[in-house]
Amino acid sequence: MTGRFIVFEGGEACGKSTQAQALAAALDAVLTREPGGTAIGDRLRSLLLDPATTGLDGRAEALLMAADRAQHLAEVVRPALESGRHVVSDRSAFSSLAYQGYGRGLPLDEIRHLSDWASAGVWPDLVVLLEVAPAVAAARLGPGLDRMEQLGDEFHQRVADGFRAMAAADPDRWVALDGGRTVDEVGEAVRASVRQRLQLQV
Repeated sequence: MTGRFIVFEGGEACGKSTQAQALAAALDAVLTREPGGTAIGDRLRSLLLDPATTGLDGRAEALLMAADRAQHLAEVVRPALESGRHVVSDRSAFSSLAYQGYGRGLPLDEIRHLSDWASAGVWPDLVVLLEVAPAVAAARLGPGLDRMEQLGDEFHQRVADGFRAMAAADPDRWVALDGGRTVDEVGEAVRASVRQRLQLQV
């Protein structure tokens, strides 16, 4: 594979989608997301994020995320990387570790194994973690929360702690940035990280 796989991670309303779009445009990269990067994934995303989806077991949730990931890697990510295109994704397997692992309390080693199997061993080259204060995230979200956004402060604190733990454990792959700054300031920090870590011109 000659393309590079860059993903944005973080809690709700941290600015991932905005920064992923900007970086993909700057790199002329394939822009995608999890869940929902394929037609099948969009249907899974609707099920997973719909507030009307109630009573979903944590393991079932993890399996649906893995199903989306398997399709996403097979249909979008691997073909792009193998053709030499860079890929920029809004979320990745690390979100499963954060949300279903740290957040839901499912065994991390099992979630990692499931994610590795679903992605056929393809993991991001660079993970950009955007962090924002809970008050900032709440202000950005506003009303009309989806199923995951509705899970409460304690859940989302566990998720945030999980992201920080993963970043601290793998500093060569991860870079943590303050997502509370202006869009342009965050974007410049992202591009600087990509230049430094991957030696890409952006």
